[in-house]
Amino acid sequence: MSEERREPASTADAPWPVRQVTQKVQAWIARLGWVWVDGQVAQINRRPGATTVFLTLRDPAADLSLTVTTSRDVLDRGAPELVDGARVVVHAKPELFPGRGSFSLRADEIRQVGVGELLARIEKLKKLLDAEGLFARERKRRLPFLPSRIGLITGRASAAERDVLDNARRRWPAVEFRTVNVAVQGVGAVAQIIDALRALDADDRVEVIVLARGGGSTEDLLAFSDEALCRAVFACRTPVVSAIGHETDAPLIDYVADVRASTPTDAAKRITPDLTEEAQRIAAARERLDRAVDGLLTREEQRLVGVRSRPALARPQLMIDQRAGEATALRQRASRCLEHRLSSGDDELRHTLARLRALSPQSTLDRGYAVVRRDDGQVVRAAGQVRAGERLRITLADGELTAAVAVRPADS
Repeated sequence: MSEERREPASTADAPWPVRQVTQKVQAWIARLGWVWVDGQVAQINRRPGATTVFLTLRDPAADLSLTVTTSRDVLDRGAPELVDGARVVVHAKPELFPGRGSFSLRADEIRQVGVGELLARIEKLKKLLDAEGLFARERKRRLPFLPSRIGLITGRASAAERDVLDNARRRWPAVEFRTVNVAVQGVGAVAQIIDALRALDADDRVEVIVLARGGGSTEDLLAFSDEALCRAVFACRTPVVSAIGHETDAPLIDYVADVRASTPTDAAKRITPDLTEEAQRIAAARERLDRAVDGLLTREEQRLVGVRSRPALARPQLMIDQRAGEATALRQRASRCLEHRLSSGDDELRHTLARLRALSPQSTLDRGYAVVRRDDGQVVRAAGQVRAGERLRITLADGELTAAVAVRPADS
């Protein structure tokens, strides 16, 4: 780096003069070179007899502007019918005028943007916003049934404002509005609409916001297809209704808004219920409810009559009589069963007793038989079981005898 470029830094004791600061700023600005700039013409100053034309070029989406200087020949060659509000593209180089310390763009070419090019830009922006999800159906919010306060953004004393207010109040007289009047076309419209949108969105009492404007040309409705405005609508916490132009008009905020209304009148119908219609619906609902209750009472009354006519309720003692008869029959049946069982048991007992008696030794003794036992109690069944002289006990049917064996049968 050369010695000339290594300049000492400015200090309070060694400040730079104005000319040096101006030269440095000029050097920095000159580095930008020639650029293409897109903007909206806010003002054209053609001085009679002068060859230089001054333009004020404004950003469509922000409160920023630049001064553009060009020759009358350049303007007549590129945009001879240029008027305030037109959209242009200029090829210019930034310059700083040291005498006034002012900054401007010096243009050597100016092109007025036609409707076809504007529509092409809008279509390109539409695809971009759609890809980012700003048009997604799932993010659309439902409007409140009866909003306590409605925010309205529209032009001052416009037909759109009158249509929304009159139709909404005709449908629901108690509806409350907070209206913000803005420019709806031309320079500064986008910035004013965005500011109004943010102010209404910050108001906790506002439950729905309506953007309303009457019909117009493509250039007139251009502000409502601005990218910054579309993103501002998407960022709102409050549901937004777009009512721009007529049914055939479709600016980009129609796709971003939660609800699209074909006209401002249609917007009024969408945001407020009709008092007359609601009263009729309530009356019809009450009539259906009355019929339902009457039908229910009639059916229940008939059911009660049917229940009361049943024997169990018409003659409740009949059930007791029937059960008493059944109890008596069961008791008699039980008695007969018990008697039969006792009789059968008695017969069986007598038969068993007879068989027992028939098999009893006593019965044998009663028939004249005797039981002979030795002294040790052993029953004598054969003559060989006793000896001569052995004493025996003889059991009879009545009593017992003692005898002695004189001679054994085998010995005789």
